Amino acid sequence: MQIVRDIRADGDARGASAAIGNFDGVHLGHRTIIERARRDAALGVVTFEPHPRQFFAPDGPPFRLMNAAARASRLERLGVDILYELPFERIAPMPAEVFARDVLADGLGLGHATVGADFHFGKGRDGSAATLVDLGRRFGFGVTVAELVRLDGEISSTRIREALSAGEPAEAARLLGHLHRIEGEVLHGEKRGRALGYPTANLGLEGLHLPRFGVYAVRATVLDGPHAGDHGGVASLGVRPMFGQNAPNFEVHLFDFAGDIYGANLSVALVEFLRPEQSFEGAEALIRQMDSDSARAREILS
Repeated sequence: MQIVRDIRADGDARGASAAIGNFDGVHLGHRTIIERARRDAALGVVTFEPHPRQFFAPDGPPFRLMNAAARASRLERLGVDILYELPFERIAPMPAEVFARDVLADGLGLGHATVGADFHFGKGRDGSAATLVDLGRRFGFGVTVAELVRLDGEISSTRIREALSAGEPAEAARLLGHLHRIEGEVLHGEKRGRALGYPTANLGLEGLHLPRFGVYAVRATVLDGPHAGDHGGVASLGVRPMFGQNAPNFEVHLFDFAGDIYGANLSVALVEFLRPEQSFEGAEALIRQMDSDSARAREILS
């Protein structure tokens, strides 16, 4: 997949049929828009970095379901040929007409654009899906407006965040159309798990919406390096109350694995919530619980 991080594209990156939106989570509604964008041309997705909500409220609570790299990975798996990851600070001041003319038509050279029925764009959100249809006629690109997908109500990133906050990854997966994943580079931690017989891979959570704190059965994929491959596992997400005050982190123990994956990229899917995080009287009690968590996770994953 080709990634364009500018408001102008050249060569083969021009002429695409592209879905436009933030696509946080790439849920079933997003996937419908992307499928409607498939035509006899390269399939593109136009999205923005940072997320507009993050741009306008940088001090707000973390809300993203996936970072930019995870979104790109998911879109590539859906067969997207070109990802236009536009710098939002350059887009934000543009009225709707300027965005359609200078970015979509002249800059990216789109042949066709597909948006959801609730799409808004331009400074002050002054443009709607109907506006884009009219502007497309003026500036030489077609526009398709996809109806909203419903599943016991409108599918939205908000509903998915609520499911994750409640410790319901299966409900989140139902709305997403895939298991919710946390992805990132494996970081060095305090290595307590190794001393307890449960070495863990640590992932950062910066900028992401935090699912319910606790222990999960997970499926993990090492995306690169000599140990690339899939593994079952058990993961702890939280602040580790037994060890004092800590920033939230995500520690993943891979079953039946031995190897150094520091610096590799890891994608971890939440399969089932096992229990809330808790403190223990000592290491022996903690290890007994970890043994129990692992046995239950293995049973679930089997």
